[in-house]
Formats: sequence, C-alpha cells, structure tokens
Amino acid sequence: MGKKLIICMVVFLLAVPIGAGATDTKSGEKEMFGEMKKLIPPDRMKNSDDLYQKWQEVQAGKSKAITIDLRTESEFDSGHIKDSNNIDSGHAYTIPDKWPNHETEMWVFCRTSHRATYFVGQLYKYGYKNVYLVEKGIVGWSEKGYPLVNTYLGEIKVVKYDKKMKETFTYRENK
Repeated sequence: MGKKLIICMVVFLLAVPIGAGATDTKSGEKEMFGEMKKLIPPDRMKNSDDLYQKWQEVQAGKSKAITIDLRTESEFDSGHIKDSNNIDSGHAYTIPDKWPNHETEMWVFCRTSHRATYFVGQLYKYGYKNVYLVEKGIVGWSEKGYPLVNTYLGEIKVVKYDKKMKETFTYRENK
C-alpha cells in the first residue's frame, strides 16, 4: 500500500508542471482586467482635466456628481480631493446601499487607475449607467498641479510625484 501511494504521488507531481499556477494566475489577472475595462463605455473614461472641471461644478453647486477615491485610508489621509468619498476598492458591493439610483453620476479614481477599473466595471455590472473612470487617478491630478487637502495642512499641492522616494530620518522612539 505504501509503494502504491508513493508511486501515485510521484506520477501526480510529474503530471503537474512546476510553476504553472503562477503563470496562469498572472495571465488570468490580465484577462480579468481586460474584461472589466470592456464593461466601461469609452466615453466614460476621463482624464484629470475632465475631473477637475466636474469637481469645480460640484464645488460651485452646479452638479451633484459624486467623487469616489478608492485609495487606502493612509493614502487618502495624506492628500485627497476636497469632498471626495473614500471607499475601499474591494467594497463596490456597498454602493447600492449608499446610492441606490442607477443614474447617480459617479467619478471614480484611485492612485493610477488599476483598482478603479475593477470597481467601475463592477458598478456597470450592477446596472449603474453614469459612472466615470478617471485615468491616471490621483497621480494625474497631482501632476497637473490641482489641489489636494489633508487634515493637518489644509490645501496642499504636490510639487513632484515620486513613487519610489526614499527618506533617511531618525525614528521617533517615544510614540
């Protein structure tokens, strides 16, 4: 019995190529991303200038559009678009409770647009019809010099966006 089990295990291990799962997972993610992007009508993909114009209309009371920032809480707290809603990118399922009208105008963004593509695609699957994906996300907004706000500093502007910035500092010990 023991030899048969060992032979079966060896045959199984030889039949399953090593690393096959990693390749399939990566290509599967790309395929899924492509499927979600196809759900978004091309005229609903907007840039930072479009978002800025819409944001100004909202600030002036001329539009009831909703801005949704999908970044993490710490990303959001470091700087966000004034009056934007911060919703976790994995919580698209909460939108129908918050905004049940499928005609609600929503402008969705994240840091770049990867998380937002999934989120917006999901909203179109739910039946929403007026959802915009902001390409380049908050990075594009910042690169244009548009204002952000932060709880501690008020209005801020990013002078240079640097994803890989490294700092050397002394650790605060008495935290």
